[in-house]
Amino acid sequence: MKISLALALLILVAAASFHWQRSQRLAVVRGNYTRLVADAANLGITLDPARPSDLIRVTRREREGRGVDADAEAKATAAELIALAKDMELSMTSIGPGTEAQQIRMAEIMTRMMSMDSAQLQTLIAEVRAAKGLTDQTRENFVGLSLMTLSDDHPQAVLALFTESPDLLREDGRTRDYIVSASLRQWGKNDSAATVEWVRRNAEKFPDLITDGTKLRLLVGTAANDPKLALKLISEFKIKDASDALSQIASSARTPVERTATLTALRDYLAAMPDEKVRNEATEKSVGGLARGLVEDGFTAATQWIAGANLTPTELGNIANRIIDSTESDENGQWIDWISEKIPAEKSEARIRRIVSKWTQRDYQAVGKWLATSPASPTKNAAIRSYAETVSTLDPAVAAQWAMTLPPGPDRDATLKHIQDHPPAR
Repeated sequence: MKISLALALLILVAAASFHWQRSQRLAVVRGNYTRLVADAANLGITLDPARPSDLIRVTRREREGRGVDADAEAKATAAELIALAKDMELSMTSIGPGTEAQQIRMAEIMTRMMSMDSAQLQTLIAEVRAAKGLTDQTRENFVGLSLMTLSDDHPQAVLALFTESPDLLREDGRTRDYIVSASLRQWGKNDSAATVEWVRRNAEKFPDLITDGTKLRLLVGTAANDPKLALKLISEFKIKDASDALSQIASSARTPVERTATLTALRDYLAAMPDEKVRNEATEKSVGGLARGLVEDGFTAATQWIAGANLTPTELGNIANRIIDSTESDENGQWIDWISEKIPAEKSEARIRRIVSKWTQRDYQAVGKWLATSPASPTKNAAIRSYAETVSTLDPAVAAQWAMTLPPGPDRDATLKHIQDHPPAR
């Protein structure tokens, strides 16, 4: 099993004074990231190599010592956690996180917590909440850490704790909202119907706990298994920004199967909108949101899915727009060729110019090499114009040389004028 953000939260909890939300402290914490990852790896806590672009994740270790009394084990771990918290409060300074030894102890405790069951973690949380001698801020940080550890495998238990004790994390609403959202999303992936029913029962009783944001996370989790239900709930849950909800639901489709199911559900949902303007805007945001997963799949897999999706020209254009904004890989040249082939000429030029401009800002040498090997075509001319105009503020001589490769005429003249009017900053 995976526990999202556990390693990141570990690092943040170890930060000086535990006020990890303060940006000036985060720079120090990040400086220790590499070393802490190495230390954690020795304890079985590792990055997930299958999804390196995802949020930091750690792997749950199998619990050892199954014969040990579970309640006593949880209380003993809680005692160590409380002792560490007090130790760190006494030793912390204003310049950085706890000592290396403290961070290692924290990682060891985390390893044990990740092998606990729901009842044990609830016992541990109760012990930390009742502990004497801790500041309120420290207590909340460690309770938050424990709840995060519980949320991935036992989201129902986390939500039950919040409804039984609404004052949990009352001083840190941002962490509370994140943990509730993560629990709803995880539960929604596994049992959409039960999760939706829980929200229906509790939304009015706990409005500070079940916000638009937490409802949206539930919709995203539900969409993985039942995109039609997720779309239906936008209205039932009275989500204020429906367009954002549509985009997030579409963006959450990460596999070809999920993407196809989501597209089918979106088409039915959008077709029922009576207002054409609203429908067009919603189509642009929602269908375009599918591009996120496509870009991550890579050019070959993405274009194979697109070819089999029977997209309308409008859907294809919306996806192309978002692909342009999302791609940051060495596949830019392939995407440019694809756009010039699939999108009508009167609409493709602006898209090509935009992707070349972004690519040039990131790696102008790579763009120059690609242009040098590309055959002459209207697509190449559009790319040259964008490249020359973008690179002119860095090297106007190179920009002018490329502009002169354009056929004589208005495009070449306009490009040269742009280079002249936009000299490098001094």
